[in-house]
Amino acid sequence: MRLPFLVATRSIGAVHRLRQSPLLPSPLSALSRLQRFAAVSSQCKDERSYYITTPIFYVNASPHLGHLYSAVIADCFHRFKLLQGFNSKFATGTDEHGLKIQQAAEAAGKDPLTFCTDVSQRFKHLFDSCDVSYTDYIRTPEQRHRRAVEHFWSVLWNNGLICRGHYEGWYSTQDESFLTPLQVGDAVDSSGTPIKVSLESGHKVEWMKEENYVFRLSAFRSQLLNWLRGNPRVIQPECFYQVVLQWLQQDLPDLSVSRQRSRLQWGISVPNDPEQTIYVWLDALVNYLTVAGYPDTHDQWWKVVHHIVGKDILKFHAIYWPAFLLGAGLPLPQTIYVHSHWTAEGKKMSKSVGNVVDPLQRSQMFTTDGMRYFLLRQGVPDSDCDYTDHKVTKLLNAELCDSLGGLLNRCTAPGLNPAQVYPAFCPQSFSRERGGRTVFEDHHMLDAVKNLPAVVERHYENMHLYKALEAIAACVRQTNAFVQRHAPWKLDREDSKDKRWLDTIIHVSFECLRIYGILLQPVVPGISNKLLSRLGVQPDERNWAALNFLPRHQGIDCPLEGRPLGSESGVLFSRLESQNQKPNKAKKGLQKLTKA
Repeated sequence: MRLPFLVATRSIGAVHRLRQSPLLPSPLSALSRLQRFAAVSSQCKDERSYYITTPIFYVNASPHLGHLYSAVIADCFHRFKLLQGFNSKFATGTDEHGLKIQQAAEAAGKDPLTFCTDVSQRFKHLFDSCDVSYTDYIRTPEQRHRRAVEHFWSVLWNNGLICRGHYEGWYSTQDESFLTPLQVGDAVDSSGTPIKVSLESGHKVEWMKEENYVFRLSAFRSQLLNWLRGNPRVIQPECFYQVVLQWLQQDLPDLSVSRQRSRLQWGISVPNDPEQTIYVWLDALVNYLTVAGYPDTHDQWWKVVHHIVGKDILKFHAIYWPAFLLGAGLPLPQTIYVHSHWTAEGKKMSKSVGNVVDPLQRSQMFTTDGMRYFLLRQGVPDSDCDYTDHKVTKLLNAELCDSLGGLLNRCTAPGLNPAQVYPAFCPQSFSRERGGRTVFEDHHMLDAVKNLPAVVERHYENMHLYKALEAIAACVRQTNAFVQRHAPWKLDREDSKDKRWLDTIIHVSFECLRIYGILLQPVVPGISNKLLSRLGVQPDERNWAALNFLPRHQGIDCPLEGRPLGSESGVLFSRLESQNQKPNKAKKGLQKLTKA
């Protein structure tokens, strides 16, 4: 979603009259309604529902790395909840209205809808190519969205929260935003002419006068503060929660929520006023309700909505959007997950600099799962992250190719597992007692892998995806060390004790790999499917409930013991070349899963 950095405020010369209404919600009444909603939600039959959204992305340019990052985070949450047995909905899409789009379409000699469709399809193609498993792809020109926006506007109007007003002040066409004098500074253009620019974006601004509609945001400051203080985890990570609290220490200005139709035709008309167009960011935010089924069938999903947003649009999702929802008498989001931005080799990505990373091209270069893994493994939500091709190559070779792929290759190789089955576990061999062959480090590894699902779940829930992947990678390293430590290739298969110990080493390693494969499904679905299929794990044995690690060590039967391995014996993840950062099409190395 492309949103302006600031909206119209009560600046010098602004004059508007607000209609008073007994329907204007008080802080206590609004919050008590939210509490009742929460109470009903916890008891209703659909309490296992989950609704995750990305922003809808502005179609002024092709998708970049940050767009894919937002989508992959949301997709990871969606897949994670499905594994846990939730009924999950996942929405993404494109924000297509606004003056900038209208002007770009005219410059391209296309009608706005055709222009928007072309760019929207690029986003959809990127997400489809990168296994983003959205359940709804919404576009703002759709009729269902127009109906939702018109209804939402009418509710706010009827509640006395929108009125006619007059705006006179600075406006940025590039950002499609109104600004106060404090958000504007002096600069010079390329020809040396003095101009005014937005201090936030650096884009040129112009002085503008127009009649429009204004939303009474100033009435909601105390309610928003009460909501945030009563829900300290509603905005994550915590640093962004503190940012929003700081914003709310100042008075909130009222917001301009429409443009004159003579200036902006490409958008949704204000109900009962064809001379005004609903402003693009109010239009865009309502998309979350549209997908939920608003205004008729949204209750199930709206009570469980979670938003993924970039830090640049935090104010719109953490202040303006909740205020609109309170004004409409709707529940507020369960969680707003905020992520930071990506730079390229330490610099902000820019077309003029020529360092914009094409996510589609890189996903073809490093594979879909490779790019997903890198973004989620390296992305830290509360600080900007830096992208280089070298970092991608180094990480994927180390963790997917060598560590995970090498472990699977070793344990499925015919030299160690000639029968190509999930071998038996011997409790007497895997014991610290007399006759056992284990050492302290082996049991330390078992404890780490046994606790891993709970660790990963906690990190997933807290949006610390990189910490979840670090925990998995650490356990993979421990399992590799376990195999290396006991060197099963040195054991004598003709000796019955050695044979039982060898089979036990492979069984324990397979159990570790099975846990890693299940836990990695939200992040690298393709690689996880290859790994689990090679182990002979069936589709109905891959959910969160199947994370019962090494049941034979607990005296419980293992359903996989003695089961033939899957026939897939190709490369789990091919080694990438460092030179020119191109995938190696020939080298397979230790990662080749040798056929039986």
